[in-house]
Amino acid sequence: MDTTLLITELLSARTWTTFDVDDQGRVLAGHDELGSLQLVEIGPEGSVRALTDLPGKCSGRYVPGRRQVVVQHDQGGDELAQLSLLDLDTLPAHPVGLDGLTPIVQDRDHLHDLRDLTSQTLVYSTNRRNGVDMDVVARDLQTHQERVLHDTGGYVVGAVLDHAQQDAVVLRLSLQPNSTMLDLISDDVGPSPLTHPDEHALHDLPAWSGDDRSLVLASNHGREFAAVQRLSRAGEWEVLVADEGHDLSCWVSPDASAMVVGTLVDGALTLAVHNSEGRLGCQVDLPELAAISVRWSPDSRHLVVSGTSPSEPGAIYLLDPATGVSTLLTSAAAKLPDWVRRTLTKPSTHRIPARDGEQIPCFGYAGAQDPEHPSGTGELAGTSVLHIHGGPEGASTRAWHPVVQALAAAGLTVLVPNVRGSTGYGKRWYSLDDVDLRLESVADLADIHAWLPTHGLDPARAALWGGSYGGYMVLAGVSMQPELWAAGVDIVGMSSLVTFLENTSAYRRAYREREYGSLERDRELLQRASPITYLDRIEAPLFVIHGANDPRVPLSEAQQISEALDAKTVPCELRVYHDEGHGLAKRVNKIDAYPAAIAFLRRHLS
Repeated sequence: MDTTLLITELLSARTWTTFDVDDQGRVLAGHDELGSLQLVEIGPEGSVRALTDLPGKCSGRYVPGRRQVVVQHDQGGDELAQLSLLDLDTLPAHPVGLDGLTPIVQDRDHLHDLRDLTSQTLVYSTNRRNGVDMDVVARDLQTHQERVLHDTGGYVVGAVLDHAQQDAVVLRLSLQPNSTMLDLISDDVGPSPLTHPDEHALHDLPAWSGDDRSLVLASNHGREFAAVQRLSRAGEWEVLVADEGHDLSCWVSPDASAMVVGTLVDGALTLAVHNSEGRLGCQVDLPELAAISVRWSPDSRHLVVSGTSPSEPGAIYLLDPATGVSTLLTSAAAKLPDWVRRTLTKPSTHRIPARDGEQIPCFGYAGAQDPEHPSGTGELAGTSVLHIHGGPEGASTRAWHPVVQALAAAGLTVLVPNVRGSTGYGKRWYSLDDVDLRLESVADLADIHAWLPTHGLDPARAALWGGSYGGYMVLAGVSMQPELWAAGVDIVGMSSLVTFLENTSAYRRAYREREYGSLERDRELLQRASPITYLDRIEAPLFVIHGANDPRVPLSEAQQISEALDAKTVPCELRVYHDEGHGLAKRVNKIDAYPAAIAFLRRHLS
C-alpha cells in the first residue's frame, strides 16, 4: 500500500456538520468540499446545494419563518467574526462569496458572535466597546435598531432570549478555573447574577421553560458530574436527569416540551429523548458519536443530529423525536474509497497508572504493520506518538481524527490521553492542573512513557504531537523531560506562558490567567512552567506549525522557540501559514503540513 497516498486520502476526507434545521425539514449544514467548512443546504428530499464559498470557514443559522440565513465569518482565521445575511428566496446558481452577502454587523477590528436568532431579533455579543469586554446586543431585523442587553463586562459565551423576546439569560466565563456564570437580564430588575461568580461550576447554555419562569441546562452545580437541572429565576435548583458516573448534556426543544439528553461515556455520546420533567421518552437509535451537534426546528417537529466517530468523518441524521428513529441524510464515510475505510483503526480504551495512584484515561490506535514484517519487526515497530488535546479545558474523544488515523497508517502506535485537567471525567479530574498544579499534567506524560513497555512499545522511540495547549505540552515534554522523548510536533503551542499571556488577544487574557496564573501575582510560577525556561535541555528535533493570524497563541510563540533552537543547532522546522489562525482550517494547508510532519516523525523514530 502507498502510505503517502493513504495519508493524503485521510487528510482529504470530507466532513459534515449541522448548523440548523427549519420547519420544512431543510438542513443548513457545514461541508468542506471547497477546501474549508462552508454552508450547504440539504433539502427534505435529499437534494444538496452549496451556498457559500468564502475566504475561510463559516457557520450560520436560518432566520425562522424566512428563506434567509445569518452567516458568521472571519478573515483568514483571525476570529474577528462578522455577521452577514444570505437570501435564499432565489437559490444561488453557484456558491456565493463575500460579494453575495448583505452585511448586518460589520467592523473588521472587533468580533461579533451570533448568540440567538428569532424571526424578529438577532442577538450577538461584541467587544467593540473597548476591545476587551463583550456586550450582548439585540438587533431588530426589520428596523435595524439595537438595544444593549448586557454591558457589565466579561467574556460572553452564550445568550438566549425568552419566548416573549424581552428577557434574556447570558452565559459568560467566570474567573474560577473552568467555570461559567449566568446573568439574568430583565426589564423589571435589570441585570442580575443567577449563579455566584465564585462558584466552581460549569454550566452549559440554558434554554427557557415553556412559561419562561425557569431555565433548563446541563450543569455540575453541587455535583461531581454534570446533570440536567432546572434553575428558577429566584436561583433555586432542581435535578431533572442525572447519572452519578457520567456527564450529561441536553438540548431543549423550542416549545420546551422535550429535550435530547446525551450521556458521555469514555469519549462518546449516547442520546435519548426526555419530556420537560426529565422522564425518559425513548432511546435514540444512533451509533455512538462524538463532536455531536443537535438542532431542533423552530416548531419543535424536526430534529437533526450530526457527529463523528473514529470511522466516520461526519454524518447527519434526521430524527423522529417521538420514536427516536433516525434517518441518515448524508455520510462522509460513504464517500471514502473502500481501501481507505479498511485501514481505519478503532481505538482501545486504557487506564494508565500515575505516580500518585490516579488513573489516566487513554485511547490507543494500533499502528499499521509493515506487510513485509507482519510480526512487527519493521523499522517502525514499537514506535509511538502521544497525541495531546488542546484546552486545557478540553478532552480527546472517540471522534474522527484524520491525523491520528494517518499516524497509525504510517505505522506509529498512537496514544491519545486525557491527562489531568481534561473534561469528561468529573470536576475533580479537570481541577487537578489548576494554576500551581500546572506541571502535574506534564508529569502525566512521564507516567504514560513509563507504561509504554507494558504495551509492547519502545520507550526510546516515543514522540509527542499536540496543538494549542497540546502544543504547549509537547514543548514542556521535550524541555522538562528531555531524556524521554525522541521528537515532537508542536502546532500553535505556547513556548512561554509569560509572553503568551502578554501577547494574546486582550479579550482572552483574564480568562487564560484564571487557568495558568496571573502575570501580576504568579510570574515566577509561569516562568517555571514555561518550556523556554528549559531551552538548554531540549535535544529532541521539533516540527512546528503556526498560523500567522492566530489571535489566541501569537506567531511569536513559535518564532521564539524556533530561533532559539536554531541557535543551539537542535533540528527545528517551522512552517507558517499566512491564511490561517489558531490551527489549520484549509485542506490545502493540512495536506502541505501534516504529511511533512508525519514524515519527520518517521525519519526520527525509524
